[in-house]
Amino acid sequence: MSSHSPQIATAPANVRADAQALYIHWPFCVSKCPYCDFNSHVRDGVDINAWRAALLADMAYEAALTAGRPLSSIFFGGGTPSLMPPALVETLIGAAQDHWGFTPDIEITLEANPNSVEAARFADLAAAGVNRTSLGLQALDIDALHFLGRAHDVTEGLAALDTAQAVFDRVSFDIIYARPGQSEADWQAELARALSFGTGHLSLYQLTIEPGTRFATLVAQGKLTPADPDHGATLYELTQAMTGAAGIPAYEISNHARPGQESRHNLTYWRYGDYAGIGPGAHGRRGGMATMRHKKPENWMGAVDRNGHGAQSEEPLSGEDRAREALLMGLRLGEGVDLAHIAAASGIKADRLVDERAIDQLTGLGLIHLTGSRLQVAPAGMLLLDAILPEVVAV
Repeated sequence: MSSHSPQIATAPANVRADAQALYIHWPFCVSKCPYCDFNSHVRDGVDINAWRAALLADMAYEAALTAGRPLSSIFFGGGTPSLMPPALVETLIGAAQDHWGFTPDIEITLEANPNSVEAARFADLAAAGVNRTSLGLQALDIDALHFLGRAHDVTEGLAALDTAQAVFDRVSFDIIYARPGQSEADWQAELARALSFGTGHLSLYQLTIEPGTRFATLVAQGKLTPADPDHGATLYELTQAMTGAAGIPAYEISNHARPGQESRHNLTYWRYGDYAGIGPGAHGRRGGMATMRHKKPENWMGAVDRNGHGAQSEEPLSGEDRAREALLMGLRLGEGVDLAHIAAASGIKADRLVDERAIDQLTGLGLIHLTGSRLQVAPAGMLLLDAILPEVVAV
């Protein structure tokens, strides 16, 4: 990475140590995007009353196992949660507060599509208790939106952004870059425009071809050629320089925020905190257990009917598993990880967590830093994170 690249910001310690998070999955979408490998499904109709009852049952099951610690965040993910009736969102937020209680500054995020139909619900969703939204703008170019299979156009998307900024306390939006044929000048202009809107948080992802997606099929057929990795690296460097200069630097490899605007919910994941996950396909981590819900909506619903919850598996994690997950998640953050803390939490000695010889080599290359017990991937190393992690992580 070029020498002028900004340092990756350190996220503040704004998540209470005794708090936990709640993830609620709404699996339904109007259509399936060609790049998407998330657990999303298209259905002709949804029985809202049945889904309300099932989500409340799944939540009650998790709450009975994790009571006594307040929620610092709730995240409605999908799918397209902005398709949920605001009354259902309000019911779920109220039930969560009854079960766990909230920290005073709880963050409640809902992912939304930036179209006029869903934007019309934003005020009601804010009244229901949502105070942060993450908008799937994905591009600020109409041809790119068509390529990505998005249903909105640029004007509609920006109108939804205006509405979101008017009614929610905090707003983030996603942009996918390194699209086929996207030049450095194209991305520079698009990112400059994205930065001009003044949101406190941006998620900027390079287009990746995920197995099982429509794009993967097109690549296999020779009908789609992904961006060259070296070109992607150039665009990544440009992204770091522009966001840093705009005061919204990366605090995680693909996520950028003004100080204090980091996603508290995602920080719980990256800092390896506990979180409950309910709804189809949702994962959770609680008390050293890995939980996973049935993925297909009908299978999850059937499990709730039979068992009172939608869990497919609940597996204890060994100390090595916990240490490995904490390292793999935490090294995505600019702040890095505290090896002493991971050792104490996992029971694995600090000198067994990482490969010291690899750290010495990578430190010499300027790719990582070890200061006391804090290990951080340097800005230059973030480009090579997928290659660095297997070398460094020893558990």
